[in-house]
Amino acid sequence: MSRNYLNMHVLISHSPSCLNRDDMNMQKSAIFGGKRRVRISSQSLKRAIRISDYYAEKLGAHSIRTRELTLLAERMHQALTNDATCDLDKKWIDLGVEIFANNKVDPEEGEEEASENEAIDAAATGNKVAVTPWSINEFKLICETVKEVFESPLTDKESASLKKATEKEKGRKPTKKKPKKEPVEIEQDFLTKKVKKKLEASATQLQAACGSAVDIALSGRMATSGLMTSIDGALAVAHAITTHSIDADIDWFTAVDDLILEEGDVGAGHLNTQEFSSGVFYRYASLNIAQLQKNLGDATRMRALEIASHFIHLFATVVPSAKQQTFAAHNLADTVLLSFADQPLSLANAFEAPIKADLDGGFRQPSSSALLSHHRKLTDAYGLNDKSQLFTLLDTVVAEQNPPSYKKANSMRELTGWVMAQE
Repeated sequence: MSRNYLNMHVLISHSPSCLNRDDMNMQKSAIFGGKRRVRISSQSLKRAIRISDYYAEKLGAHSIRTRELTLLAERMHQALTNDATCDLDKKWIDLGVEIFANNKVDPEEGEEEASENEAIDAAATGNKVAVTPWSINEFKLICETVKEVFESPLTDKESASLKKATEKEKGRKPTKKKPKKEPVEIEQDFLTKKVKKKLEASATQLQAACGSAVDIALSGRMATSGLMTSIDGALAVAHAITTHSIDADIDWFTAVDDLILEEGDVGAGHLNTQEFSSGVFYRYASLNIAQLQKNLGDATRMRALEIASHFIHLFATVVPSAKQQTFAAHNLADTVLLSFADQPLSLANAFEAPIKADLDGGFRQPSSSALLSHHRKLTDAYGLNDKSQLFTLLDTVVAEQNPPSYKKANSMRELTGWVMAQE
C-alpha cells in the first residue's frame, strides 16, 4: 500500500539576518515552550519558493496573484496573444475576466441572495476582488468556453427561457438593492449561467488547467464568487521557528550623505535601527500526494512525486529575500528528514524544550539529534507505518545512530531520487 503523506523536516542554520518582519519592522517571533523563538511565516517561505529561478525552471510559470482585474485582463491578453493555439479576441478576455471573477450570476430560485452589506462591500471595492491566484491555462479554458457559448445560437428551449426571464424582469418592481436590468444584462446573465453549467460538466478538464500552475495545485485556492473553482490545498506548510530561544540584537546604522560631508557638515543623513538574530530554524511541510494528483487533473502518482522532489529541493535551499542585501544569510539546509506516512506528522515538539548549545557552542548538531530522536520515539510509541530517508551534513549525527535508524542519502540529488522511487 502506497503511503499517501510525505512529511518534510528541514533544519537550516541562518547566520545573522532579519528574514521576515512584522508591521513594527521587528523580526516575526512566537512563544513556544515558554520561550521566544524567531519565526519565518509560511506565506513568506511559499512566496520565496514560488518566485525562485529553480521553480520557474523545473515547475513552470507560477500563478498570477492579484485583485486588480483591469491589470489582470491586460496580462492575460498579452499571455494569450503569444499563444499560437489561442484565437481569442480581447473582448472575450475582458468578458472572461468580468464574469469569471465577479459575482455576476444571479442566485437560482430558492437560493439566498447576497446581503445588503455584501453588496455594499462589492460596490466599495470597485473592479477588484480578493487577492487570488489565477492560472493562465485555466483562464484560457474559461474564455474559450465563454466565446463558444456566447457565439452559439440558442436552442428553442433556451430562447423560450430567456424570453420568460426578460418578461419576468419587465414586470418586476425595482428596489434600491436590486434595480431593474436591461435586456442585454438579462441575456448576459442567462448565458453566464450556461457557461457555468458547461464548465461544471467538464470539471476534470478545468481542474487540470488550473493545476497546470503547480503552486495552485500545491497551496489550493478559495473561491467565493463567479466561476472560479475552489481547490483544496495538497500542501501544508508550518511557520518556521528556531529550535532554541533567541535574544535578538539591534543594529544601529547610519547612511552618510556624501554631499553634506563635502560641505564640511558632520553627522549622518539617516539614522535607524534594525533587529536581527541568528539561529537554527525548523521547517516542516506535509504533502498529500493523492490530493495533489487530483488537483493536477487526476495525474499519475509519478507526476506528483516528481513535483514533490522539486519542492523538497526548494524547501531545503530557498531563503526569503528580506534584508538579504544587508545580511546575506544565504544558507542551505544541514539536515533533511523525509518520511512517507499514512498521516501528517510535525516534529516541532522535539524543540518544545529549547535546544541547548553543544560543547562547541553550536545548535546544529543537538537540533538534528533531537529531531531524529523525537521521530524515533513517536514511530515506536504509535507504531507508525512510515518509510524514512535522511540527508545530513553532520557526521556526528550519523555516528550517534547505533544501530543505524535511517538510511542516509549522500546528496540532495540522491534524496530526491529516493522520493521518485516511492511509487
